[in-house]
Amino acid sequence: MEFARRKTRRVRVGDVDVGGGAPISVQSMTTTKTADVEATLTQIYALASNGADIVRVTCNTVEAAQGIAEIVPRSPVPIVADIHYQYRLALASIEAGVSALRLNPGNIRNENHIKVVAKAAMEARIPIRIGVNAGSLDKELLDKYGGPVPRALVASAMREVRYFDDVGFFDVKISVKHSNVPLMVESYRLLADTTDYPLHLGVTEAGPPPGGLIKGVAGIATLLNEGIGDTIRFSLTADPVEEAKVGRSLLEYLGLRERTKLDLIACPSCGRAEVDVIKVASEVNDRLSALELPIQVAVMGCVVNGPGEAREADLGLAAGRGRGHLFIKGEVVRVVPESEMVDALVEEAQLLADEGAEARLAAADVSAADLAQETRVELLSLQGDPNRTAARKAAIADIVAGSSD
Repeated sequence: MEFARRKTRRVRVGDVDVGGGAPISVQSMTTTKTADVEATLTQIYALASNGADIVRVTCNTVEAAQGIAEIVPRSPVPIVADIHYQYRLALASIEAGVSALRLNPGNIRNENHIKVVAKAAMEARIPIRIGVNAGSLDKELLDKYGGPVPRALVASAMREVRYFDDVGFFDVKISVKHSNVPLMVESYRLLADTTDYPLHLGVTEAGPPPGGLIKGVAGIATLLNEGIGDTIRFSLTADPVEEAKVGRSLLEYLGLRERTKLDLIACPSCGRAEVDVIKVASEVNDRLSALELPIQVAVMGCVVNGPGEAREADLGLAAGRGRGHLFIKGEVVRVVPESEMVDALVEEAQLLADEGAEARLAAADVSAADLAQETRVELLSLQGDPNRTAARKAAIADIVAGSSD
């Protein structure tokens, strides 16, 4: 079931639209010292080339703010300044030319300071993300709600919104991150029911892969499939480039962003497979990933069911009886010796990307489909039909014939 996107206001972070039906964007954050301009820019370029639409940098010192002034005009993507405790560094970041601010209401609590920043952001025409974090909630809210529960996180965000409302500032997006996945999901659902501001999704402090990836996917994908969320970040204890990669991949797998790279699908293998599917899939993944082709490719261990099961793939490979069967949209177009099948698949992938599916189907080997059918019949006679198709069809006919009784 496809969920309709939640209707939100729209804000603009540099040249990236957020909310209001705009494509969901991927964010990450640098791990360098911001004052080290060259190191930070190197990481920003790496993030941008791996799928990040927006990059956040720490602004915790005067030197960091000065570094931002050099980084912003050289950055390929909009820069967000991350501010904690010192509201004057938010003002300095605005002067440095950032495209947005992130404020943590848990550690900038002076109402007047918050309003001063909001007025400055309004004059600069840049948005602010209210970044609520379960680990840094105001003690008053922790006492009132009995801990960092969803109602406490949403209350923190909405109190900050009211401060902004007081000065007429509405270019806002909000996050209510939690390290506990069910509580994170519940927090965002509650927030989505409370306000129409765009939301930035993330499971905070998710940890290193693979656990951190699983937590992030569990929380973020759940909400995206409910139509909630306008930007995302995977908070991993890892090279931030991995955050950008997995964020972009998730959006592509969910059909929320156009595919920009390889999507490899493969069967999990079974006793019927006549090749090492894991080894073949790994080799295909390595070789096709290097080509950066935005296509979906299937590696299937059995020619009996492979082309049919993966008929939606742009291109596929199914093995059987010492041969590799290449298929496009479920139609077998080439049959090659097993020793040549990966090379043939890589060649066909490039041709498919260059010429398109219709041209490659038109260029199909006319004997390929017949060879594939002969192989299927041969394998079925040797291995049997695990789906009992013939027996089931006969039973269905008997049931229908006796229906008048």
